Amino acid sequence: MWNRTHARALFSTLIAVVALGAACAKKPAPQAQTPPPPPAAEPPARPTVNLQASPTFIQRGQSTTLTWSSTNATSLTLSPGIGAVAAEGKQTLSPTEATTYTITATGPGGSADASVRVSVTVPPPPAPSAHEPTLQELFDKEVKDAYFDYDKADIRADARDALSQTAQFLRSYPQMKVVVEGHCDERGSTEYNLALGDRRAAAAKQFLVSLGIPADRLETVSYGKERPFCSASNEACWQQNRRAHFVMGK
Repeated sequence: MWNRTHARALFSTLIAVVALGAACAKKPAPQAQTPPPPPAAEPPARPTVNLQASPTFIQRGQSTTLTWSSTNATSLTLSPGIGAVAAEGKQTLSPTEATTYTITATGPGGSADASVRVSVTVPPPPAPSAHEPTLQELFDKEVKDAYFDYDKADIRADARDALSQTAQFLRSYPQMKVVVEGHCDERGSTEYNLALGDRRAAAAKQFLVSLGIPADRLETVSYGKERPFCSASNEACWQQNRRAHFVMGK
């Protein structure tokens, strides 16, 4: 049988349920978490560059080869005198003096340099080559003229020495032919001096034949007084003109 006691119990129960519901309704909703900020972007990498020369010591006129490589670069410049180059490569150069080459690499991350020095030495002058005398030079040096006394065609003592030296040279060149010229000083007629010159040339030839030089290698000609070696009118000059003179044959 429903009574006052039952009603009070039911009312208390209802009050508790309402209070519990109100407590549950007032529970705050969880707040959404703010995402962390994105990491900061890394700065661009700094360029690197390398430059080498091979060889680094050369003589003037020789060549050296520059070789380079780089990273993180958008442009490279090689100086002096070369300009823009690829990110890596090589170039052969021939500097005439000591030169420092510098390459500059540039990119978003900045710039970088590398240098190399090439030393250039001046080669010593070539050693003078020994002069090889020509046959004509040897002939002019070794073949001696024979001189004569006034109005004579006799072989003097000094002429013997000169002709002996000439014969020695001619023996060393057995294929050589020689023209023996007879000359006179200005005194006397043209006809007389032509004849005297002829005797002097013949005397010199005969002396060489006596020393073993074949006669067919020796041709004689007289110029008398027509081709003087000295033009002054005195004994010293006349003595130079009284001679048997030798010319290498053709």
